[in-house]
Amino acid sequence: MTLKGRRRGTELEDAILDAAFEVLTEHSYAGFTYEAIAARAGTSRPVLYRRWAQREDLLLATIRKHWAAHPVELPDTGNLRDDAIGFLRNAGAGRSGMMTMLGMQLAEYFRATGTSFSDLRRHLLIPGRRSGFERLLERAVQRGELPDVPRPPRVVNVPFDLFRHEMFMTMRPPSDETAIEIIDQIWLPLLGWRPAPPDL
Repeated sequence: MTLKGRRRGTELEDAILDAAFEVLTEHSYAGFTYEAIAARAGTSRPVLYRRWAQREDLLLATIRKHWAAHPVELPDTGNLRDDAIGFLRNAGAGRSGMMTMLGMQLAEYFRATGTSFSDLRRHLLIPGRRSGFERLLERAVQRGELPDVPRPPRVVNVPFDLFRHEMFMTMRPPSDETAIEIIDQIWLPLLGWRPAPPDL
């Protein structure tokens, strides 16, 4: 292994996490080792151990960095239905490839740790920040489209869960028709949402 020039702080950490993501993409969790990542990053294993004492810590830091690099735009169309459909479209365009890759490459990690993609997603959420669908519902309540009542998180996030399942089953971004079906036939009826009457 040839150590690269003197890199410190953020520069070094970014180089390591980029190398770690490449290793994960190419070799899955089984090949996600300190040795492979240090060699790819041009550094040494002790440098990695000082920052991430456990392999899982390094894995989560790697995924978190590259997940944040692909933010999903939250639409603001003025009504819940169009916001929700637009959000699913944006998620499919911006993150479907990464989500499918992670689902495949992390299968062994999920088996070994007894966790799931849902658990991973909780790790990726910024602490204190609401999910996209939680924010969409908050806007809908403020606009008077829905009553301000408690809703179970599973109901709130049903669209994303179904969308993710579709991606994993088909290994491609869900169609626009699928996004519309999830929102119109499943989520909005669960919420008791009704379209506003047309202006006379």
